[in-house]
Amino acid sequence: MDFPALRELAGGNPWMAIWPELSLGCLALFLLVLEIVLPRAQHGRIAMVSIVGQLGILAVLLANFHTPYGATFNGLLMQSPQGQLMRVFFLLSSVLVSILARASLPAQRVPRVEFHHIVLVVTAAMMLLVQSRNFVMLFVALETVTIGLYILVSYYRSNPRTLEAGLKYLIMGALSSALLLFGIVLLYGVAGNPALPGRTAEAMQFAGLGGFLEVNPRNFLAAAGIVLVLSGVAFKIGAVPFQIWIPDVYQGAPTPVTAFLAVSSKAAGFVVLLVLVTGVFAPYEWLVGPVLTVMAAATILFGNLAALKQNNVKRLIGLSGVSHAGFILLAVIPAAHSGEAVGAVYFYLFAYLIASFAVFGVMTVLAGPDDTSQELSDYSGLAKQSPFLAGVLACGLGSLAGIPPFAGFLGKLFVFVAAFRSGHYGLLAVAIAGVVISIYYYFGWIRAAYFSGEAAVSPEMSLRAASAGGMTLRLTLAALAAASIILGFYQGPLGRLVSGR
Repeated sequence: MDFPALRELAGGNPWMAIWPELSLGCLALFLLVLEIVLPRAQHGRIAMVSIVGQLGILAVLLANFHTPYGATFNGLLMQSPQGQLMRVFFLLSSVLVSILARASLPAQRVPRVEFHHIVLVVTAAMMLLVQSRNFVMLFVALETVTIGLYILVSYYRSNPRTLEAGLKYLIMGALSSALLLFGIVLLYGVAGNPALPGRTAEAMQFAGLGGFLEVNPRNFLAAAGIVLVLSGVAFKIGAVPFQIWIPDVYQGAPTPVTAFLAVSSKAAGFVVLLVLVTGVFAPYEWLVGPVLTVMAAATILFGNLAALKQNNVKRLIGLSGVSHAGFILLAVIPAAHSGEAVGAVYFYLFAYLIASFAVFGVMTVLAGPDDTSQELSDYSGLAKQSPFLAGVLACGLGSLAGIPPFAGFLGKLFVFVAAFRSGHYGLLAVAIAGVVISIYYYFGWIRAAYFSGEAAVSPEMSLRAASAGGMTLRLTLAALAAASIILGFYQGPLGRLVSGR
């Protein structure tokens, strides 16, 4: 259903331009009110209120996708088709995280409502982050996301591995924030230097800083600031050499939070990187291109080689996510000159969302009270015990591996084409080698599910875990598996985005 009045308000009122973020904030507060008002016996239904509320916001957003675009709040934010697309992305991810949490939280003695509240706040902050066109706005939104994730990573506070993961993420996150802030300060300082041509008092605005960098394309301090900012963003996407936190944090975090980190946090980092590479940092392509090229090659090789010997599935999926960050960088590098490369990034992110949540959903179903200790051997004989779960797992892993006819195959194909057309043949060779390596550990997981002996996980444990999510989780898993196949054949609007139209 279309809402023309909403579009009109969004064009004339800057606060209505961010109505999805405001709606998520109000929904988050409403959950806390329900926790106070409702009897304790009814608190289990609040998670479904969160899910239904997010689906309602998503439906209205899709019905009014083509709202007036342009700068709002004096250039702090930029409304754009890509921003709208990422709003849809983050809402989808948030809904799926809430569904996984609804299945896994009852097995833990932790507050449930607060979990869903924080997920909503972090999702709203991610939406603002990818629309930011001012470094102050970017940093505030980024820190809001990061602080929320600090809490979520260590949410199972009775588990030592979870607390260790939270501490490591806190330390590494603080380091990345310091690098990012130092880079911003350098850029602000050099852009305001009266001795340099093109100095500007609006260096915090992307447009103002971009104009200064265009006039001063070889300034050393500006180059140092750009490298530091890229380093801070590289932490979010898990690129080498800022990936060291990923295996331990992914293993220790609750499975829904691991999915949130692997999909939403990574996607937010890549969209910010795209905005910087294609806009404000474009005059320094001579620096940004080589830095990202080396980073992409190292990320692909490290992620795939390190995943080969992993037996813990959460560490494996984390290190494979590192390699996926390298694959996406293949399209980020030429994005400043290619609309198709930009579209390839967005398509890859959606394909990665679908495949990752399919895998994480199966992991949630099979997880016991301690979901940090899932091993490949736990999936032995899964196909005999539950053909449905084994099928969903195979679809998700097949898409992550880039096997046709799944969406992940087209995602890799699009980024490879972008790298080929931009002349990065050496990087493309590294990426192809990475795909070959990844097939070994992805199919090792599938082999354990289909061709190993009896199931290591008892049917009783699997049944208890599945009943926590119930029919909602199973329908979600079926929809994700089907979506991965359908998107592999029909790309629709996403396909038009990839083609640059």
